[in-house]
Amino acid sequence: MEELLPQLAAVRVEAGDGPLRIAARTLDGAPVVCPGCGRASGRVHSRYVRRVADEAVGGRPMVIDLSVRRLYCENAGCSRATFVEQVAGLTRRYQRRTPALQRVVEAVGSALAGSAGARLLEFLGHAISSTSVLSCLMRMDLPARSAPRVVGVDEFALRKGHRYATILIDAVTGERIDVLPDRKVATVARWLREHSDVRVVCRDGAGTFAQAATEADPTLVQVADRWHLWHGLAEAVPKEVAAHSSCWAKAGPPLREGNAPPTPANAGSRSTGSWTRASACSSARAA
Repeated sequence: MEELLPQLAAVRVEAGDGPLRIAARTLDGAPVVCPGCGRASGRVHSRYVRRVADEAVGGRPMVIDLSVRRLYCENAGCSRATFVEQVAGLTRRYQRRTPALQRVVEAVGSALAGSAGARLLEFLGHAISSTSVLSCLMRMDLPARSAPRVVGVDEFALRKGHRYATILIDAVTGERIDVLPDRKVATVARWLREHSDVRVVCRDGAGTFAQAATEADPTLVQVADRWHLWHGLAEAVPKEVAAHSSCWAKAGPPLREGNAPPTPANAGSRSTGSWTRASACSSARAA
């Protein structure tokens, strides 16, 4: 049994017939360290049975009925009068799964999240609801991630009703770094101050992120991203052509009878329309 289930090496195991259920009992006499003060104690207060789910064996779920001791803390200055012993590799405080099964649930939840994760776990022999999978996923510690030197900042809509959040990405790799709950100047500025490794902020042309970067650190370099550069250029070119239509119209072909010369009122619409038709013709020829 110890070779098959090494996490049960510290307890006495009694395996019964029928469903895969194991009755186990912690060893008597072994002192246990109090989690409050760190002092060892062997004075037993009582016992009770914990039901702990473990990894499936042969496609069948396994449950361990573990009898554990509640002990007195013999340190008068400790805030804990009693405490329950924990078995390394088998139990954790307030947890009804073994660490091994917990790692399986976390791995499946990280890959598939709620409903899909619950269906795969059921196939593996674990009846866990989608809500429990999501709850386990939300309790996982996020991996430590350093902020990049060049960060991209942009907003996105959460749902209808003009609710927006802010997304921050690594402008070099495109990897998502963080998501902020709103797009307020104070929220973005606080994040930038907390991540002093950021030296370049790649943003759109709105003033919100510009003000946030300036408030966080005036020495931050602020640049426009490639999409907004091309978008701004595409909007500026027709306006610039229309603004100078009175200049280039004089060099064009002579006006036909009945056609009025361009005026400031109609120059913009005429030039823009000509520019659009020319672009469409060029695209058609290229196709």
